Formats: sequence, C-alpha cells, structure tokens
Amino acid sequence: MGRLADAVGIKKVYVAGLAVFVIGALLAGMSDSILQLIGSRVVMGVGAAMTQGTSMAIGILAFPSAERGKAIGLQMGVVGFGNLVGPAVGGFVVSAFGWRGVPFAIAAVSVIAMLAAIVILDGRKIDQDGDRGRFDWLGAVVSTVALVTFLLVMTSGPRVGWINAPVIIAILAIVALISGFIWIELRAANPMLHLGHFKERLFTFGVAAAFMSFTGTSAMRFMMPFFLQAVLGFSPRQIGLMIIPSALAISVAGPLGGMLSDRYGWRWFNAGGLALVVIGLLMLSRITETSSVYFAITGMFVLTTGSGTFYSPNSSSVLSTVNESEYGVIVGFLNLVRNAGNLTGIAVSTAIVTATMAASNYPPTLSAVSEAGGEGVLMAFTAGLRLAFTILAGVVAVGMVLSMFKGSSPDDVEFQ
Repeated sequence: MGRLADAVGIKKVYVAGLAVFVIGALLAGMSDSILQLIGSRVVMGVGAAMTQGTSMAIGILAFPSAERGKAIGLQMGVVGFGNLVGPAVGGFVVSAFGWRGVPFAIAAVSVIAMLAAIVILDGRKIDQDGDRGRFDWLGAVVSTVALVTFLLVMTSGPRVGWINAPVIIAILAIVALISGFIWIELRAANPMLHLGHFKERLFTFGVAAAFMSFTGTSAMRFMMPFFLQAVLGFSPRQIGLMIIPSALAISVAGPLGGMLSDRYGWRWFNAGGLALVVIGLLMLSRITETSSVYFAITGMFVLTTGSGTFYSPNSSSVLSTVNESEYGVIVGFLNLVRNAGNLTGIAVSTAIVTATMAASNYPPTLSAVSEAGGEGVLMAFTAGLRLAFTILAGVVAVGMVLSMFKGSSPDDVEFQ
C-alpha cells in the first residue's frame, strides 16, 4: 500500500484506507459468527495497511527534512497516547454497550478522521512527483504470499513444533518466495522496493537494528502479563494500570528523541536507546517468583524508554537515504519490519520458554501457565522467561553495535 500511495497519491490511498477501515468495523459490529468477525477484521487490516504507512509519510512531508525526527517522534507520541487511552475507553464501551460497541465506536471515530482528511489534507503538497509508471503487481503478490507464510510459520511454529513437516515445507517456501521476489524486483521497471537501497550501509543497518529492537520489546510485551498474572497473582485490570508507565515512556521518549536527534544527530540516540532496551531486558532476566512488582515495572519502563528513544531517530536516518517520492513505500516497509520483528520476538520467546518447561517435564505450552498451574510449572516458566530475556538482550545488543557503525547520510554532515 505504501508503494501504491507513492504511485497514485498519498491522500487518495489514506482516505480510501479510512473508508475501508470503517466498512470493516461496521461489518465486525454486525457479525453473527466468529468467521464473520475474523473476516471483518481482515477488511479492517487492509484499511489499516492503507493508513499506517501513509499517515507517517503525511506527517513527515508536513515538516522540513531537518525536522524529520521531530515529525516521526510526534507520531510516536500519538501512538503511545493511543495505547494509554484505547484500553480504558474500550473497557468503558464494553461495559456500557457490550463488545459490539467497540467496532461501532471505532467506525464513528474513523468517519470523523476520514472527513477531516478530506477537508484538511492538501493532496498537491503531500503527493510527490514520484515514478507513477506501471504498478509491480507480480512483486506485490509474491511479497504478500511470502509475508503471510512467514506470519503463519511464526505463529504456528511454537504451537505445533518447528520440526513438523508442514512447518518445514513452509520455511522452505519462504526462502523460495523471497528469492523469487528479489529476482522480480531486480528486473522490474517499477519495482515494489528498490533493492539498491540495501547497498547503503545506513539503510541496511538501520533496518536490521529496528528488526532486532522490536524482537526484544515484543517479547516483553507478550510475556510479562503472563508473569504478572500467573506468577505474581495480579488481576488483568491491575496489570493494565502497571503498563501505564511504559506507555507514558514511549509517549515522552519518542517525541523527545526525535527532536533532539534533529539537532544533535541520530547516532547516539540510536545506540543509547538500544542500550536502554538491553538494560531493561537484563533487569527482567533477573526476575523470580518472589520478585517485587516494582522491579518488574521498572524493567519494563527502562525498556520502553529505550525503544521510544531509538525508533524516531532510526526511522529518520533510514528515510534520509531515499527520495521523498519513496516515503510511502519505505515507511510501509519499516512498518513491515516492525510487525515481523514483533511476531519473531513472540515466537522466539515462546519457543525458549516452552522448551524450558518441557525440560522440567511440564507441558510445553503457555496454556499451562496460570495461577492454578502449580508452583513447579510457574518456576519452570519463570526460568524460561529469564533465559529468553537474556538471549534477546544479546540480540538487541547486536542492533546497538550496528547503530554505532551504520555510517552517516548527507543530512548528518552538520552533526559530525
């Protein structure tokens, strides 16, 4: 969708995406079965894909290139605020109107956003004069199939086993599809993604560091609620309150890191942010069944502060290597890297934790982790959690090193 936005116009794709999202939300609210609900969520996902990358591109294009980090940081601040407000508002809507009220409320808010976009956005200013030739449909289809296969493998692998025949076949298919995508893109007149960008160390190392960062942070977001509820015995509502400091950290660190990187350069904010992520993961790797909840909250706060500090300057440095006419596809690609990193982190941490549980002769499944699971299961789960966080801290540390040595772009000359 990012590439399509570059080709036909960012505003068109953004407004159309909001319309698709509204339709999906209305269908979700009217669903009479789980299949209809899932299908409606797929429609919403398509609409979200049309707005995620384009919304950041619109924000970036509203600022001069010297304030690109500030623009990305402000968007991160809004995302963090949404993460804070969303669960609270959603809980109120469910209590007052039932679950159907949530998608209907989402539809109402999205209609307002769509009307505002139609009236306020000036397509002449945000639609760049990029390459509007024939769209690379073959590359789009192959990349989509590869991504969906990857997502299914990462989701199902920990549950059915990595040596399961269908999983192995799917992994081989991913390799073949990625190879095919590269072959297509190198020969396409108007490729989905110009692979020549990967010749730039700044681009390649920045993308790799982002993937490693999200791999570590997603494992924390996924696993810590299990620990807080099953091991420490807190209720879901209490856990929601415990997550507020982490969401606030992103809301503050994102804009602050972006603005400061515009002034002082991105290198130390990239490496420093990932250093905080590593510290947070190492703190969480010391948790036990008797750990203080305040220690766990502090570890999560440090980690998310680092993640917020890292993301805006890193995204700005990657975008500094491309033309404005490619902002849509590159921002979409960065969102793809984020989602892939998130799912990989969940899959890797789940595999490590369940393997540790299996080694202690307990069922290798997270469904066994509950307050009724027994002390032995919870001890095995916590041991696996410590190991997972330690390993992922090492992964993020590699991203930190890449951030130190990924080089500079013309935009950063004034910072050296």
